[in-house]
Order: sequence, then structure tokens, then C-alpha cells
Amino acid sequence: MQSPYNKKKQFIINTIYIFLITFIAYIIFKYAVSLVSPFIFAFVIAYLLKKPAKLISESTRIPRKIVSFILVLIFYSTAGVLVSLAGVKFISTVSRIVSSLPAIYENQLEPFLITTFNGIEKEVHRIDPAIVEVLNEGFDQFVSSLGENVTKISLALVGSLSDIASSLPVFLIKILLMIISTFFIAIDFEILSSFIQRQFSKRGNEIINTIKQYMVNTLFVVIRSYAIIISITFVELSIGLTIIGIPNAILIALLIAVFDILPVLGTGGIMIPWTIMTFFQGDEQRAIGLLVAYIFVTIIRNILEPKIVGGQLGIHPVVALMSMFVGAKLLGVIGLFGFPITISLFVHLNNTGTIKLFK
Repeated sequence: MQSPYNKKKQFIINTIYIFLITFIAYIIFKYAVSLVSPFIFAFVIAYLLKKPAKLISESTRIPRKIVSFILVLIFYSTAGVLVSLAGVKFISTVSRIVSSLPAIYENQLEPFLITTFNGIEKEVHRIDPAIVEVLNEGFDQFVSSLGENVTKISLALVGSLSDIASSLPVFLIKILLMIISTFFIAIDFEILSSFIQRQFSKRGNEIINTIKQYMVNTLFVVIRSYAIIISITFVELSIGLTIIGIPNAILIALLIAVFDILPVLGTGGIMIPWTIMTFFQGDEQRAIGLLVAYIFVTIIRNILEPKIVGGQLGIHPVVALMSMFVGAKLLGVIGLFGFPITISLFVHLNNTGTIKLFK
């Protein structure tokens, strides 16, 4: 039986060990992954194409290297066309919206504010005419400041688009490296994977294979979890927008539900600007309906997401919620999805006896 001193010593050692692993993983994901990300994505794509290439090669008697080359070519050709079309459409739409912000302010927001203020001014004049002059000065300053801010925001957004455009060369170089690497990795996948396996002991390869198998299965679990969340959001929005009387409510609900997967923007990235614009256009009733629908969907999602994701990954909802929050704060989108999966992996390895981290 261990003495209390030895138990405390073992606890401190395990805590430091877990902290070091977490710290190293954070440094790798924060800095190293971005440097080698083109090659990581290339390896993942080559891995996904490995089985189709093997099946086609065995059924057609064509050498596997040739089949792998053709599959990679087809994959990137299809993906390139789809991404190019979506990117051009997205950039043109965002540019048009950004450039129209000053006109929206001048033609819709400013008249609405003036009309609203005139109504307030009439009511205040009945109570105390002396206050009207103070209100006029404050309102003029407010409208002037708001107009300047709208112009500044518009220019800032245009500048952001310019910054994105200036970073395209580096991004395109990474894409080019990824495409070239995918061809080489797919053609010699077995040789490269065998070389990597030879660098580890038998026990190390068993752990790596366990992790690989679990991660592949977990990826589909995460996809299924968020498919459930998107479906629930879609149903809620479809009902809410239909009650409000929005045309094409089901199609709009589907687009917002898919957009809801983004951790920073989410449903609010569409619903909040939509609510504000509707309010400024004078349709207060519909604006209130949109706001209520957004609040309802957000509350339900925040309740169900940790429960669904945690349940699918085999971790407690509180742990799932905490890991998603910390991950999003530290690593953004990667952390949002990566932290719950990593914790789920540690739990699986601990439960199967592969490694021992906790009781």
C-alpha cells in the first residue's frame, strides 16, 4: 500500500506530465501546424483517396500509382472549380454590400432617425419646450457622428478586403505546395507510411494505430453531431420564419442553419444585421419576431450542443462545453472542434488501458 507521501508525489508527477503534454500540444497546434499545414492536408487527402485507388487498381488492373495520380487530379480539379465559383460569388456579394453601406445609411437609416426624433421632439415640446433645443443639438451631433462612423466602417471593410487580397499570394503558394505534395504522397503512400512506422517500436505503432482508428471514427461522430445540431436549428428557424411571414422561409432557414456552424459568426452573423435593417426600414413587428427567433435558437443551441457533442464523444456535457470554450479562445475554429476530440481521445486511451492518465 502506497504511503500518503508517495501518493502525493505520484499525483504531482501525473499533473506535471499532463500539463507538459497539453502545453506541447498547444505549441504544436498554435505554431508548428500552420507551418506544415499544406503537407498535413496533403497527407489527409492522400489517405482518403488510398482505398478508392486500391479498389480501382485491383478491378481495372491499372497500376495503383497511375490510378492515384488520376484520382488526385480529379479531386483537385473538382474542388478548384467549386471553390473558385463560390469565392467569386462571395467576394462580389460582400463588396457590393460594403460599398452600399453609405447609401443605406443616407436613404434608409438617416430618414428613419429623423422621423423618430421629430416624434420625440413633439412629445417633449408638450412637456418642456426648453429641452427641445438641447435635444436638437444632441441629435445633430449624433447623426453627424453616426454618418462618419458608417463611412469609416465601410472604408475599413474595404481595406480588410484589400488585406485579404494582398495575402492571397502566400495562400496560393500553400495551396500549390499542398497540391504537389498530394500527388507525391498519394503515389508513394505505402512507402512513406512504412517508413514512418519503422521509426516507432511495436508498442508505439499499436498506440498510433489505436489513435488513428479512433480519430477516424470520431471524425464521423463529430460530423454526425453537428448534422443533428444543424437539423434542429433548421427546423426551429423554418417554423419561426414561417410564423413571422418571411418569403422562402425554408430556404433561408437552411442557409442560416449551415452558416450557424461557424463559431464566431453563427446564426447571429445573419440574424442580427437582418433584424437591425428590418427595424430601420420601419417594420418593427417583423424585427421583433426575428429577434425572438434568434434568441430562442441561440438558447436551444447553447443547451443542446454540449449535450449532443459530449454524448456522441463519450464525455460529460460540462467537459464538452468547457473544452469547446477554451479551444475556441485559444485556437479558434481548430480549437472548437479539436479540444473536445482530444479530450475524448485521452478518455478512450485511458479506458482501454493504452495509457493511464486518471482513475
